[in-house]
Amino acid sequence: MAQALVRFLGQQYVERDGVEQRFFAGCWGIFGHGNVAGLGQALAQYPESLRYHQARNEQSMVHIAVGYARMKDRLSTFACTTSIGPGATNLVTGAALATVNRLPVLLLPGDIFASRAPDPVLQQLETPSRGDASVNDTLQAVSKYWDRIMRPEQIVPAALHAMRVLTDPSETGAVTLALPQDVQTEAFEVPAEFLAKRVWHIERRPPDAASFARAIELINAARRPLIVAGGGVIYSEATAALRAFVDRSGIPVAETQAGKGSLPYDHPLALGAIGATGTFAANRVARDADLVIGIGTRWSDFTTASKTLFEGASVRFINLNVASVDAYKLNALPLLCDARAGLEALAAAEWVIDERYRTKAEKLHAEWDAEVTKLYGLDHTPPAQSAVIGAVNAASGPRDVVVCAAGSMPGELHALWRTRDPKGYHVEYGYSCMGYEIPGGIGAKLAAPDREVYVMVGDGSYLMAPGELTTAISEGAKLIVVLVDNHGFGSIGALSRSLGTNGFGTASELAIDFVANATSLGARAVRARTIGELRTELEAAQSATETTVIVIETDPLVGVPSYESWWEVVPAETSLQEGVRKARQDWSANKKRQRTHI
Repeated sequence: MAQALVRFLGQQYVERDGVEQRFFAGCWGIFGHGNVAGLGQALAQYPESLRYHQARNEQSMVHIAVGYARMKDRLSTFACTTSIGPGATNLVTGAALATVNRLPVLLLPGDIFASRAPDPVLQQLETPSRGDASVNDTLQAVSKYWDRIMRPEQIVPAALHAMRVLTDPSETGAVTLALPQDVQTEAFEVPAEFLAKRVWHIERRPPDAASFARAIELINAARRPLIVAGGGVIYSEATAALRAFVDRSGIPVAETQAGKGSLPYDHPLALGAIGATGTFAANRVARDADLVIGIGTRWSDFTTASKTLFEGASVRFINLNVASVDAYKLNALPLLCDARAGLEALAAAEWVIDERYRTKAEKLHAEWDAEVTKLYGLDHTPPAQSAVIGAVNAASGPRDVVVCAAGSMPGELHALWRTRDPKGYHVEYGYSCMGYEIPGGIGAKLAAPDREVYVMVGDGSYLMAPGELTTAISEGAKLIVVLVDNHGFGSIGALSRSLGTNGFGTASELAIDFVANATSLGARAVRARTIGELRTELEAAQSATETTVIVIETDPLVGVPSYESWWEVVPAETSLQEGVRKARQDWSANKKRQRTHI
């Protein structure tokens, strides 16, 4: 059965706009008794079908696959295989990240014996009330499709269902096929059609005519419209269509974390990041907007500032999205369509905003750009994190990629980073997963080897997965890692202080030699003590052929302000701490601003 599956996966292709490409770039894995004799043997026998990549950590290999899929606009990914037991449960975080971010990855964990002859087998979880339970059940909640293959012939319909979900932009995420270790090795008569080349067409669904007509009515009636560009704009390769619509209509654009790069930062109608980590330019326009056009966004609480951002009494929403679960959010008029197809239809409409509104947006754009310049130039000892970001931004080329995921850095990158290319900003903030940065960077580099990849990671997140430097080196995936040492969990420390608990449990007093650590894992590692030294080391890293880690200490108390936004975290209702009581009062005041949008 495993041999048939490997050959099947090697024959899966996708096609969009007439361009055909192989869907699986290979298979990452760590072998154990639950997969070495089945899937491991099949991968060894058919290397031309699916190239094997050796992983060091099961969670991290899923992150690599996700980073790759994101760079490939969801048109290609990896499979990932593990044994049963801890190897399988290590997949859960990676699977959740993939599903939250709507990015495809195929998980192939080994499972207990279908025959139940050796029962319990090594690493089996025994549940008195269920004989068929296994730890792979934990993957059901975080998978968009899940199946356990109890007979070899079941792989045929299961694999086809898996591909249906993986290649559907409205449904994609993690897909799990749990493979009992005895079933993997069993033979069956495989239909020839199952092993033949199969091309999955990715459609560009146009908007429904009646819904589109209603959307045009809302746009024509609007006086202060705003576009919120999400990741769907980039995955759909709709950035040129967005720019054409914006240039024609004059509607300003704000961007979510996943949508950053939808417009170049220097476009006069690009207002930058929106929401809890947004710019004052985007948030001020959002506050007064009477119509908000969401394109490919899932409207997370960071984007809506916990539903306090859009204060207009009669504000309406139009959502262009391939997924109905997102299209209907905020009581919006849904346009269930591909982002590019929808934007091309909107661009044909004869409508232009008032020149005074456009001028206001352009003025805010210029004011925000000046604010970024100021924050990039902060002179502080130790350096401010914003100055570190500024140095990396200045050193990077227009097509280079910045990768980040968790801590305080994603928020500052969202607000500050001057993105010049749609694929130049790669920040995982749907699941905000510590430890994603280096493996995500590996995936990005494998997908785009002609681009320099800058991984920006805090010390707390680095310590979650430092071993992935070894994977980067073994794969020849050169990274430039900027390790920002703020002595602990800086983001949560700041949040803790805002809630009146003074950073409790978030600081680290340990003196960790990150240069020695990275060097021991095979990387070229150096320390920079100033922004000037950082610039010098970045230049050297660009010239190097190997992965470089640059360690720089920053001041955790010098951060980027919150620009006229709020994010809801509820302080204790009663407390002996004065700071907590004050935070509760602030929360109560902001809570009154919260809208339901129903």
